[in-house]
Amino acid sequence: MNKKAKNEILVVDDDPAHRAMLRTLLGGWGHAVVEAEDGSTAVQKAHERPFDLILMDIRMIKVSGLEALREIKSYNPAIPVVIMTAYASVDTALEALKNGAYDYLTKPLDFEELRLTLERAMDHTRLREENRLLKESLWDHFDTGNIIGRSAVMVKLLETVSQVAPSEAT
Repeated sequence: MNKKAKNEILVVDDDPAHRAMLRTLLGGWGHAVVEAEDGSTAVQKAHERPFDLILMDIRMIKVSGLEALREIKSYNPAIPVVIMTAYASVDTALEALKNGAYDYLTKPLDFEELRLTLERAMDHTRLREENRLLKESLWDHFDTGNIIGRSAVMVKLLETVSQVAPSEAT
């Protein structure tokens, strides 16, 4: 039986004790953890390599979590970013979600809620990629070039299919 591959999570928080706690907790759940102490370092690390998820504090001294979120999402919109804060407000949560955050958690973190949120976010990303690959595979497999037919009706049908296929229409 294959051992499940570790997910790599970037933990961004200006509080070293909170980062250490998250490193221990997430490591215990089987994740590889990379740390950043502020938003600018997070942006740099996210540019250097892809992460399966980013867990980021919203209030940091140099670059805020919201600024870093916007920057990261501008070049990698697919990466799930979970925002955490001790200063919860509806406006802040809405702004984070509007800027592409996957979810929003309040400190002190509920570890079970954190675990479920991380699993859900990574499952969502995995399923989206799997869906994209399946669509590509189906498109290649059922290419209209594989259909034999020269009648005017068949040619018209294939033209219609090629127009409709890329749409979301039923």
